[in-house]
Amino acid sequence: MSADLKAELVAQAREMGFDACALTRPDAIPEAPERLAAFVEKRRHGQMGWMAERMAWRGNPAALWPEARSVIMLAESYTPDYNPLDLLAARDRGLVSAYALGRDYHDVVKKRLKRLGRWLITRAGGEIKVFVDTAPVMEKPLAAAAGLGWQGKHTNLLSRDLGNWVFLGAIFTTLDLPPDAPATENCGTCRACLDICPTDAFPAPFQLDARRCISYLTIEHRGPVPLELREKMGNRIYGCDDCLAVCPWNKFARTAREVKYAARDGLPAPDLADLVTLDDTGFRARFSGSPIKRIGRNRFLRNVLYAIGNSGAKRLRGAAQAHCGAPDATVSDAARWAAERLGS
Repeated sequence: MSADLKAELVAQAREMGFDACALTRPDAIPEAPERLAAFVEKRRHGQMGWMAERMAWRGNPAALWPEARSVIMLAESYTPDYNPLDLLAARDRGLVSAYALGRDYHDVVKKRLKRLGRWLITRAGGEIKVFVDTAPVMEKPLAAAAGLGWQGKHTNLLSRDLGNWVFLGAIFTTLDLPPDAPATENCGTCRACLDICPTDAFPAPFQLDARRCISYLTIEHRGPVPLELREKMGNRIYGCDDCLAVCPWNKFARTAREVKYAARDGLPAPDLADLVTLDDTGFRARFSGSPIKRIGRNRFLRNVLYAIGNSGAKRLRGAAQAHCGAPDATVSDAARWAAERLGS
C-alpha cells in the first residue's frame, strides 16, 4: 500500500507543477550536525546568526519534529532563459540573480507544498509540516539523501535532470513511506564553479565561506562591505549566479514552467541610473512581491552605489554624490566610495 501511495504522490507532485519528488527519512543525514558545527565554529556564516541558533534542530530533522516518519523533498526548476555571465559586461546596469526576477519563490513553492500536503492528508491521513527555506531545515542535504541530486563543489544541489537551477521544498509527514536511494556525487575533476568565483568564496571543494560570497554580501550582510571585496562585486546588486551559470550539468536543465518566476519589467539588468533615484516608496512599489523587497531600500541602494562605483560610467558620479550626505551611514559611505572611484 505504501509503495502505491508513494507512486501516486510523485505523480500528483508533478501534476501540481513540481519537477521532481523523492523521499527520505528524518534521520538520513547523520553527518549534518558535525558539518554544521564546523561551519559555524569557523564563523563562515557571517552575520547569519540564525545559522547558529537551534543547531540541534537544524542538524537533526528528527529532533525538529520527532513524530515525523518521512520527508518528502520537492524540486522546482527556475532555469533562466539567458546566461547571467553575459550580463556582467553591461557595467552601467545592475545584475539581479535569476531566482529573484519574478515572484518570491517562498510564497509560490509554499502554496504548492500546502496543496500537495492537503492531497496527501485527504488520501492517506497523517499529519504534515511544510518548509521552504524559512525554518531550521537543511534542505540540500535532505534532497541529496532523497536522491534528487548531490551537493556540488559549490555546495548547491545538482541534478542530472535539472542542473542546478532549482528551488527546494520539504514536507515532513507522520506517514511511513518508502525512502529513495541517496544520490552519488558526480562533479568529477571539474572546478568550473570554484575557479569562476570572483571573491574566492570557496576555501575548498564542497565548502563555502559565506563572508566572501556575493550573494551573502548583497542580501544578508548588514553595514558596509569590506573594501577589498567591493570592486569584485562588479555590477551584481542582488545575489550572484556565477557558480551556478558555469556548471556543465546545466545542459540538462529544464526550462522553468512557473510563469510567476518570469522576469518583471526591467529585470534582470536594470539601469543603475534609475535605481539610484528610488526613494523608499518607489523601492517598495517597484519590488512588491519580490524577494528583493526584504533587504530594504538602504541595503539595496548600498549595492547599487557599489555597482555605480564599478561601472566606469562617469555620468553616474553626480547620482552617487547626491547620496554622500544620506542619513544612513552605510549608504553615505557607499556613495563616497563610488564618487571617488569615478573621479572628477
